[in-house]
Amino acid sequence: MSIIWTILIGFVVGLIARAVKPGDDSAGFIVTTLIGIAGSFGATYLGQAMGWYTVGETAGFIVSVLGAIVLLIIWGLVKRKT
Repeated sequence: MSIIWTILIGFVVGLIARAVKPGDDSAGFIVTTLIGIAGSFGATYLGQAMGWYTVGETAGFIVSVLGAIVLLIIWGLVKRKT
């Protein structure tokens, strides 16, 4: 069940990250959602493994948004070079 919640939170996180990240974003809706899910998975499991927060803390959501923003920036750099 926690994986389903992570995916749902990742969807929301991707949308928030796209709204917060400055600049023109060339990623579509699906790419943004997938990047949000990847950022959410990465931040959730990395943060918990490092002991920064536990399951259900607000810090997990905030770090997920930051992780998705970083992935969106990387996506923009990769997309620009092609």
